[in-house]
Amino acid sequence: MNKVNCECGHANPEGTILCESCGNPLGDKEKKDTKHLLDMKYEGSARRSQTYKRTFVDKIWNFFSSVKVGVWLIFLTLLASALGTVFPQEMYIPPSVTASQFYKDEYGILGQLYYELGFHNLYGSWWYMILVASIGISLVIASLDRFVPLHRALKKQGVSRHHTFMKRQRLYSSTKTNEYDFELVKERLASRRYHVREENGNLLAEKGRFSRWGPYVNHCGLIIFLIGAMLRFIPGMYIDEVLWVREGETAVIPGTEGRYYLENKDFIMEVYEKDKEDEVFEEAITRVGDGSVVKNFQSDVILYEREGEIVHGAEPKLNKVKEEEIRVNEPLKFDSYSLYQVDYKLNELNKMTFSLINKETEESFGQIQVDLLDPQKEYDLGNGIKVEISTYLPDFYFDEEGVPATKTRIPNNPAFVFKMYTPQTPKGESSFVAIQQTIEPSGENQYKMKFEGIETKDLTALTVRKDLTLWILALGGAIFMIGVIQGMYWNHRRIWIKQHDDEILIAGHTNKNWYGLAKEIEIVVEGTSLSAPKDQKEKE
Repeated sequence: MNKVNCECGHANPEGTILCESCGNPLGDKEKKDTKHLLDMKYEGSARRSQTYKRTFVDKIWNFFSSVKVGVWLIFLTLLASALGTVFPQEMYIPPSVTASQFYKDEYGILGQLYYELGFHNLYGSWWYMILVASIGISLVIASLDRFVPLHRALKKQGVSRHHTFMKRQRLYSSTKTNEYDFELVKERLASRRYHVREENGNLLAEKGRFSRWGPYVNHCGLIIFLIGAMLRFIPGMYIDEVLWVREGETAVIPGTEGRYYLENKDFIMEVYEKDKEDEVFEEAITRVGDGSVVKNFQSDVILYEREGEIVHGAEPKLNKVKEEEIRVNEPLKFDSYSLYQVDYKLNELNKMTFSLINKETEESFGQIQVDLLDPQKEYDLGNGIKVEISTYLPDFYFDEEGVPATKTRIPNNPAFVFKMYTPQTPKGESSFVAIQQTIEPSGENQYKMKFEGIETKDLTALTVRKDLTLWILALGGAIFMIGVIQGMYWNHRRIWIKQHDDEILIAGHTNKNWYGLAKEIEIVVEGTSLSAPKDQKEKE
């Protein structure tokens, strides 16, 4: 790489605007605009993105090193994240209904378009992950592109700065004198916690340099945070699933690869009752209605662990691990997993009982019990009598054309089309049966299915959570806040004092709080022959 030699003898990397040693302007623009203040951003050091522009790697580096590109990537990611909240994500819709049908039925054309564009699983999509990864790449490249040359420039900065550098600083003054109380000024600077360096009668006083690294500490925290966020999409690192379990049922816990099972022994819900609560709550209970406010809902469960490997088609052998009561904010914890009580559903239809009867004599030929969640195709009543379910509509309604249809797969309003076979009717007869109603086709049927009763069960909804990335997110957040504090509450201040011909030049620079630096220099030179610097930006 070509070097740019300064008149002071220091060899600077190609693309350097201000000499790393003496600060003498080297760039063409800086030499021509002699009346303007120097751009002290990154100390005028050579950045890779401004020097290398030939190869494909250079172009990729230059693209991601741009702050504008980083801002646009963050904007696009935020916009995409907002689109993901317009409708519920696929993980939050009922498992008993297909995603495409759910979005179409619930939200119409917009929901269907939402599904077709892939927004239903947005946060796990490949293009969203590319956006997040691009932000991370931009942070890494932009930080390296600025940190390395800035660190090198600050490390190599000389004490004696070029008089042009001094005159084009924002805080500057010159005093026509050859003598001043050098030791007093030096002592005052040291008393104000400046690190003072001396060279040939010139001074450089500096403090708070570590505050310049605040933004880069921020970037490190964000990068770690993004790594933690992306690790959530690696199987086994993060699980956030919903488990619905009915009373008396045992279900495999999602995300455990069939290792753990949960039995819902009982679901308990308690409400506030006016006569049983303190007088303090009496008015509130009266206002909303007695028995309307839930006091507690909990699931009494048993946790099992599967023994041996999974054998498809065979009942798993389960060993009891523990028995627990799960309440809101009182989860069941085991092996990095947590089960939280989040929702419930009372009296869900579970089983329906029907009788096959003779319409004229009302004679019953037996009953069948239909499991609404897993109905059998055929029921044998003996003596050559059987009943088939030809159509099952879990959530029955008539569509716009008057055709029976179902809204969802959840048995909210079940209806059946039965096919009944007896020795007297070998070809079979049809009967349409819903809750408390029987609709028969035109023509005379000898038999019909009669609704006899229904069995309900309570359901509990548990959130299954596992997060092995939480400590990474916390670490990234903590480092980010350290960077915020580092850059917010401290500032990098430098004061140069140089003897040039028959003048004493004073210049000051800080990354913020110019007023504070100006007042500090005034205190340092007070009572000496030196003039306090003036803010030259006010003259522009």
